[in-house]
Amino acid sequence: MGTRSGSFKEYWIEKIKNPKERAAYINAALEDGNPKILLAVLKDCVEAMGGVTWLAHEAHLTRATIYKILSREGNPKYDSLLKVLTPLGLRLNVTPAGTGGKRQLSHA
Repeated sequence: MGTRSGSFKEYWIEKIKNPKERAAYINAALEDGNPKILLAVLKDCVEAMGGVTWLAHEAHLTRATIYKILSREGNPKYDSLLKVLTPLGLRLNVTPAGTGGKRQLSHA
């Protein structure tokens, strides 16, 4: 039997240093639809990339602002979310979720 080296959290933080893994992690949180999960995922990504001090410097925000954005009670505005995502090497993207049972416009 092998020995366990490090925790799952350490493994996960190392894994999401990869931009594709980070994007997939955040997309999974978005699909869940729970804003608190998205904020927790963003906190993990910030930790993986260098922490709050690093992000505050890169995003030109104060550490207090970053903590507020990522807190459990956080409800970041669109521009704040972009200021967090950009230094993480990520951007928002919209993809079709299907027709949702509605007819597509023929002239579109």
